[in-house]
Amino acid sequence: MKSHYDVIILGAGHNGLVAAAYLTRAGLSVLLLEKNADIGGATTSQQVFPDYDARLSRYAYLVSLFPEKIIRDLGLNLELRTRTTGSFTPYDKAGRHDGLFISNVSDDLSRESIARLTGSTAEFDQLRRFYELSRIFAEQTWDTLLEPLVAKNELQRRFDGDAAHREAWRSLVEEPLGCAVERYLQDDLLRGVVFTDGKIGVLSHPHDPTLLQNRCFLYHLIGNKTGEWKVPVGGMGHVARELERAARKSGAEILTRVEIQSLDLEGEEKSVAFECDGQAHTVAARFILVNFGRNVLAKYTGQPWQPDATDEGSVFKMNMLLRRLPKLKSSSHPSIDAFCGTFHCDEGYEEMQLSHAQASAGNLPERPPCDVYCHTLTDGSILAPELRAQGFHTLTLFGLDTPWSLFAADNSTTRAQATRRFLDGIDRWLEEPLEDCLATAHDGSPCIESKSPVDIEEALGLYHGNIFQSALTFPFAENPEQAGTWGVETEYTNVFLCGSSAQRGGAVSGIPGHNAAQCVLGIL
Repeated sequence: MKSHYDVIILGAGHNGLVAAAYLTRAGLSVLLLEKNADIGGATTSQQVFPDYDARLSRYAYLVSLFPEKIIRDLGLNLELRTRTTGSFTPYDKAGRHDGLFISNVSDDLSRESIARLTGSTAEFDQLRRFYELSRIFAEQTWDTLLEPLVAKNELQRRFDGDAAHREAWRSLVEEPLGCAVERYLQDDLLRGVVFTDGKIGVLSHPHDPTLLQNRCFLYHLIGNKTGEWKVPVGGMGHVARELERAARKSGAEILTRVEIQSLDLEGEEKSVAFECDGQAHTVAARFILVNFGRNVLAKYTGQPWQPDATDEGSVFKMNMLLRRLPKLKSSSHPSIDAFCGTFHCDEGYEEMQLSHAQASAGNLPERPPCDVYCHTLTDGSILAPELRAQGFHTLTLFGLDTPWSLFAADNSTTRAQATRRFLDGIDRWLEEPLEDCLATAHDGSPCIESKSPVDIEEALGLYHGNIFQSALTFPFAENPEQAGTWGVETEYTNVFLCGSSAQRGGAVSGIPGHNAAQCVLGIL
C-alpha cells in the first residue's frame, strides 16, 4: 500500500468497483477501502444457511438497470437470463382459484389470462397502451443516464413531438402515477400488479403528491430501454466478482475489514485515516469517491445532514431454501411457472391503499403486500448439484408497506410478526403450508431468514433500510444549477458520490460509479 493515490474509493460495492475499473483503465492509481470481509456490498452472494451449499443473493437479486455499455466497456463476463414468466398473481373469483399470468415470451398467454380475469381482451390492449408510456420515456432518456444531467425543460422538449410523447411526459413526470393507472386500466388486480413497481422499497401510494411513486416506477421500467428484469447466472455475487476481477486486472488495490477513523476532505489533498488488521494507516489522494449514503458521510465528517421524509426505507426481505416447490390451489398454471416470475401476493390496487394507510398510521398491515420469486427456476447454478438433484429451490420475498419506523421500537418482535403475516399471505394460495416445504437445519430450525429495514440499515449502513440509500430521483436536472453536472458532486471539492445516493443512483446499475469516474476524468 502506498501513502498517496490518485483516487481513494470508500466502499467496494458494485458502484465503487465500476468506478475503480474505469479509473484504473485510464491510468490512475486507485485504492478501494471496504469495511466488510466480502467485496460487493449489497450485491454479494452468501451461504445464508450453513448446512446447505446454496449461494443466495441476500439483498439484491435481479438485474435491469445495469447498462449494456458498462458491460461492454469493462469486458464483463455476465449472462443475464430472461424469466419466461413475467408475473403470476393468484386470485379467488366466486370461490374459484385462478391466477393472472403475464408471460415474458407469449402475448397470447397473457391475453388469454387477462380475458379469463376480466371477461374480455380490452384490458390487455389497455395494458399494452399503458406500458407504451414507459417505453417512450425510456427511448428518450435511457442513454442520457451515462451523460451529464440534462435540464428538465430541455428533456421535456424531446416529448413535444406527438400526442403519445406528450402523454408519456404528463403521465410519468407531471401528475401522480395513479392518474394514468386509473385512466388506462379498470380491473383492480391489474391496476395493483402495475402499481407495485411504484412501491418496491418505498412507502408511497398512487396519488402521492411527492411523486416518489413515479420515480420508483420509472427506475423499474426503463432499464436498457426494455425494463426487463433478468436473472444473473451465478447469482448477484457473480456480478460483484466480475466487477472485482475487472478492477483488479487494471490495477486497483482493494483492502477489506477496514475501519475508517476520520476523513479530511478540506484542501487540495484529501486524506483517510483507518485501521486494518489492527494497524493504523493514513492515506492521501487528490480525489475521494464515496460509495455510501450521505448519512454515513455526515457521521465521518461531523457535518449535519437532514434527510427528507421520502428517504425512509420500506422493504422487508425474506430468503428461504425449499426442499420442494409448494402446490398451488389454482390449477391454471403449475408452480414452476407461477414462481419463475414475480409472484404477487395481496397486491390488489385497493388492498395496497389499505395496507399503505395502516403502515402510515404506525401499524403493521394486516395483509402486507409482497413480491416473491424463485431464482433457481431460471438459474440452478447457485445450488450444489446434489441439492438440484433433490429438487431444492430458493425463494426470495420482497415485502412492501413495511417502513423502518414500524420496527424501530421493537425490531425483534415486529420482525417475527411480519414474517408470520407474509407466510400467511402466501399460504392463502397454497394447497400446503409453505413451512412444510422449507429445508431444515441440523438443529431443526427452518431455513428462512428475515431482514427488516432496521436489520438492513445495521448490515449495510443504508439510511433507515432504504435499498436505494435515499429517495430516487428523476433522471434529469430538477434545477438549473444541476444541468451539465454529473449528479455526483458534493459540497467538498473533488469529493464525489459514486453510489446510489447520487443523482440517478439506486438499484444495481453501476450508473453512479460510471458517472463519478467520468466526472474525475473530466477534471484531469
